[in-house]
Amino acid sequence: MADTVLYEVSDGLATITLNRPEAMNALNVATKAALRDAVRSAAADDAVRAVLLTAAGDRAFCVGQDLKEHIALLAADREAGSGQTMSTVREHYNPIVRALAGARKPVVAAVNGVAAGAGFGFALAADYRIVADTAAFNTSFAGVALTADSGVSWTLPRVVGPSRAMDLLLFPRSISAQEAHELGIANRVVAAAELRTEAEKVARALAEGPTLAYAALKESVAHGLTHSLEETLEKEDELQTLAGRSEDHAIAVQAFVNKEKPKYLGR
Repeated sequence: MADTVLYEVSDGLATITLNRPEAMNALNVATKAALRDAVRSAAADDAVRAVLLTAAGDRAFCVGQDLKEHIALLAADREAGSGQTMSTVREHYNPIVRALAGARKPVVAAVNGVAAGAGFGFALAADYRIVADTAAFNTSFAGVALTADSGVSWTLPRVVGPSRAMDLLLFPRSISAQEAHELGIANRVVAAAELRTEAEKVARALAEGPTLAYAALKESVAHGLTHSLEETLEKEDELQTLAGRSEDHAIAVQAFVNKEKPKYLGR
């Protein structure tokens, strides 16, 4: 993978780090492809039981599209009479968001700085967001005459409500870490100096937890957002039956009776 994205697996935790701090972790083509491949690898690897998505530096998590490269690619498109540049949504952003949101394991985003555009979208695609008190969010899209991508038109209304989402999309502005917490965008806000330690603590706790139960929780919540109560009850029955047959459930029940800390196997 390109060194613009770092990938490491340790004790069941895959850490994916955007690594272009000099460019505020902006997404050029190489970075998008590397991030897509890293997220897909983490989602598909049974040895990975949780994912931590973060970024190098202290200025930005990810400011979205690398506009300097984007301008050059648009000029090449005009010369060639093609629209190849905007295929990045289909080739990069959509696969990244699908892998993050669809991973059958919890995904934690450690937002260390500005998260804008697709960077905001990637953070929203995570299951849990720990945010530095110096970080900020911005939808950005309308500011460069674009519509939402990277799943934001699906995730943001579900987090903040459709009316507030339209406000943030139509009138892009900087959303502080504190406001992000009030809106539900940030699950937890911590001092910037403590972000990596706290995020790793949460991610490693999840990596040691009941993986199948976490996967079922992700599936049931996603299902419930787009289905009726009756359909959701049926889905809960289906998933709970499977969870109840898992080794982790047996381990958890026995540990509870014995007043011990369970040691989950992820199966």
